[in-house]
Amino acid sequence: MRSIRVWMVSITLALSATLVTAGAQGTQPQAGPTQADQQSALRRFSGTPIDVDYQAANLRTVLRNLAEIGNINLVIDPTVPPVALVDLRLTQVPWDQVMDVVLRSAQLTYEVEGPVVRVMTREALTREKQSEADQRKATQHAAVLDTVRVRLNYASAADVKSLLETARLITADGTVDLDERTNMLIIRDNAKQLAELQQLIVELDKPEPQVEIEAQIMQMNRDAAKALGVQWGINGRVAPDLGNTTGLGFPNSGTVGGRVQQQGPVTQGPTDPRAAATERTGTAVNLPVPGASSALGLSLGAINGAFGIDMAITALERQGKVKILSTPRVTTQNNKQAEVTQGFQIPIQTQQNNTVSVTFKDAALKLLVTPQITGANTVIMRIILENGQPDFSRAVNGNPSINTQRAETSVQVADGIRTVIGGILQTTETNSVDKTPGISNIPLLGWLFKRTNTSNDSQELVIFITPRIIRG
Repeated sequence: MRSIRVWMVSITLALSATLVTAGAQGTQPQAGPTQADQQSALRRFSGTPIDVDYQAANLRTVLRNLAEIGNINLVIDPTVPPVALVDLRLTQVPWDQVMDVVLRSAQLTYEVEGPVVRVMTREALTREKQSEADQRKATQHAAVLDTVRVRLNYASAADVKSLLETARLITADGTVDLDERTNMLIIRDNAKQLAELQQLIVELDKPEPQVEIEAQIMQMNRDAAKALGVQWGINGRVAPDLGNTTGLGFPNSGTVGGRVQQQGPVTQGPTDPRAAATERTGTAVNLPVPGASSALGLSLGAINGAFGIDMAITALERQGKVKILSTPRVTTQNNKQAEVTQGFQIPIQTQQNNTVSVTFKDAALKLLVTPQITGANTVIMRIILENGQPDFSRAVNGNPSINTQRAETSVQVADGIRTVIGGILQTTETNSVDKTPGISNIPLLGWLFKRTNTSNDSQELVIFITPRIIRG
């Protein structure tokens, strides 16, 4: 027994002080002694000096031989290779130091359990210590768990459950379940953690104020147009029935035509019943104003109808003003997105690979807003406002285009205060002149051979937004 105690003291100080301490703390043990430990061991080995000479000796046999010399109880773990060999020659070396050299040469370690010494590989000892640490940890976690049921009044049970799990507010052994029908949370955890969770849920389950958002979309369309046009017609005939022949066999008669045939309540031009239909048509200068609201005609001609001249002056002046006011309004909870839409869907027909498909595209007034109430009694709003109107004047394959005004922004507005979040002003001016070549360039007289058209189209879009906090 004295030999066992001496060997245990010397070898333990030399090799295993670090291993045993690390294993007791649940960490991975060191693979072997440090250089300082080895140097210290040279002074601490106190076994009986022996001479050994092993040539290709079996490792297990050598270990048993040294255990017999030192009179210790030895257990060789199955993880020690049964076919490992030992080659060494030492003279007058303490037997416990010989044991130390053999173990380190074979990459082995040991563990002292009372009067018994277990020899094993380092990997086996590491696995054993890790298994013990896991078992201690599992035993510590096997605490008593309590269960509480919390019915939520304002918050969503699914949202609170997701928050508790994502933020890891429950312990590893705790669980959170929910009942959607009753909006109830079922929490299972230790008593201390349950108290903290219940306090947190009380703070989360509070009514949030609501926000009423009123938007105003004001569209102003103004247009003005002025147009002045002129038409000239002439008619000259040389014919025997008029008594003004040319005196020649050929040509004996002729016609120079160019007269006004104005449609509407006013008809200008000679109406000689003896003239053929082709002789009463044609306009020398045809620059009228389409849809004219005013016209002035002048017609001059010979008594026998041999010559005639007529003129028509048409004029137009127009002014228009259109005001469209749209006021969508929606109420929503704090930090909850709301949407209100008014309009209709336009069917769009497409054909591909002999297959006709119909899709629908929105042409509507749409308001999407997410309010956030601040502590300063203001509202931060993320707003998407879109106003789409079909434009059949720009249709493609029968499908109208959609004239869209859109605003997307984030603003902070005081409670009940109206603010402008967007505005568009578009003005189109058009000036055109149609004229008769040559004669229209004569000063003053040239105005009788021109058509002028001036138009001004102005479109203005202004978007207002007003938030109102509803508390209670």
